[in-house]
Amino acid sequence: MQEGNFLASLLPLIVLFAIFYFLVIRPQQKQQKEHQKMLSALEKGDKIITAGGLYCEVIKPEDDFIKVKLNDDVIVRIGREFVARKIETKVNA
Repeated sequence: MQEGNFLASLLPLIVLFAIFYFLVIRPQQKQQKEHQKMLSALEKGDKIITAGGLYCEVIKPEDDFIKVKLNDDVIVRIGREFVARKIETKVNA
């Protein structure tokens, strides 16, 4: 009978972990996978926002770094991990 009590006391923890997994861990993994996919698909001319809030245009994606143009005169290299998001340009039809 001791074994039945042990399983009954462990069941709430298992349910709590399952809820935590489906509400926190799984969506975060999905978002991280989509971000990696976006980073690997960057190409010349894409508009991005960095983690520091800079709006730039991709000049040349490299392995670990990305050359970006901040304005007409300033071209810098940033680490891929500092790209926050890609700006989708909307074309008016």
